[in-house]
Amino acid sequence: MMIVTVIATAAFTLTGALAGAAARRLVGRLPRGAPVRPPGCELAVAVLWGSAGGLWVSGALPGAWLPALLGVGWLAAALGAVDLARGRLPDALTLPALPAALLLVVPLGAAAVLRGLAGAGLAVGAHAAIRWCAPRAMGGGDVKLAGPLGAVLAAGSLAALVPAAVLAAALTAMLGAALGGVAAISGRVRRGGGVPHGPSMLLAAWTVTLGTALGGAGPGLG
Repeated sequence: MMIVTVIATAAFTLTGALAGAAARRLVGRLPRGAPVRPPGCELAVAVLWGSAGGLWVSGALPGAWLPALLGVGWLAAALGAVDLARGRLPDALTLPALPAALLLVVPLGAAAVLRGLAGAGLAVGAHAAIRWCAPRAMGGGDVKLAGPLGAVLAAGSLAALVPAAVLAAALTAMLGAALGGVAAISGRVRRGGGVPHGPSMLLAAWTVTLGTALGGAGPGLG
């Protein structure tokens, strides 16, 4: 069983690297994308897909959650790369991500899809309110991204939206400190000015979703 797990994890990791390469090429060709140097996207998707695949093969992760985790993992690399490089999130990825997210949680059951719809609405509403109150604190792309991430998070439980928001805020603060340190050392100011929220939102959503899945929220549960 151990050998099977290792081989399957390696297969997921390799497939993730290939999917990451495809993501890198795609965002480089989008109208509002950005050219991204390898191997950032490749490594990111390889790690996230390898982790999810390995846990699934070992029996720790319910298979119904695998599509959502793979989907968010790929999106995290694609959108995160553009947000870090240009400080924006392309509509070409954020807008179709919501229906895609709802399709990815279908294996969890009809109730999960309905929770996903509710979670998407709540997440978009909360982020839109923040943008309305403090336009400089959050971009329109972040509001659009909140929809698909809210759908995946809420598929297991609406309560998952809260820890994801807290974790995203903490990761954004850490990212801001890291970017500030890099700017101070290099003497260069990052394009776009402020701290990008996309990478933190995506990583937080993937992490909390994984925790929900490992906690046993599957079809008919939650």
